[in-house]
Amino acid sequence: MTRDELRKLLTDVSEGNIDVGDAVLKLKSAPFKDLGYAKPDCHRGVRQGAAEVIYGEGKTAEQIIGISKSLADEQRILITRLDSAKAEEIRKSLPLEYYENGRIGVIGGMSEDKAGKIIIAAGGTSDIPVAEEAALTAEFYGNNVLRLYDVGVSGIHRLLAYSEDIMSANVIAAVAGMEGALASVIGGLADCPVIAVPTSVGYGASFGGVAALLAMLNSCASGVSVVNIDNGFGAGYLASMINRAAEK
Repeated sequence: MTRDELRKLLTDVSEGNIDVGDAVLKLKSAPFKDLGYAKPDCHRGVRQGAAEVIYGEGKTAEQIIGISKSLADEQRILITRLDSAKAEEIRKSLPLEYYENGRIGVIGGMSEDKAGKIIIAAGGTSDIPVAEEAALTAEFYGNNVLRLYDVGVSGIHRLLAYSEDIMSANVIAAVAGMEGALASVIGGLADCPVIAVPTSVGYGASFGGVAALLAMLNSCASGVSVVNIDNGFGAGYLASMINRAAEK
């Protein structure tokens, strides 16, 4: 049940269009559905303003199909960490749009709303899969997204060429592996919140993204927050919340 549906239900009760008992039954059935292997949360959209997202990694195609079908009548569906083989299986049962670069699946289409301005900046081309997960997530939730890819600090003039965009954004996600310096540089240029996204890109001493994570946590730039290694979804979701708040 979405917030709009809840508001309509309460309005119907107040106007006498629906019996209080019937309304209570609808609310009782809304919290979650029990599929045995999963309990889809049908109330998350009401509580948080954004419905439950399906994490595809570790789930079978059949499980994802089952969860999707249980939610499809109530919401658009976002599936993260979805590989192409599972996507092909799901397409046989559901109208899935698949974005391979970000390993994102969507059922019900992207949002037609485009609010504010979010920048997703990636240090290198190798960081694009995580950056695309963030960008597609933000677009799914109805945000204008500007992608700045391959703008890492090893050629900082590439980033500075977009200074005007950086200074006019509501929020920026800086996606980088190696030493993770991109977030600090952007944090020193922008007057908006910066979400640092460490990636597992890099040679041995990067320790699978730990070096970038620690560098971002220790950033001397103000206004920089950090999500987990390779967590493009978390960055895109948080960026959407900040952007929507700024637009209000």
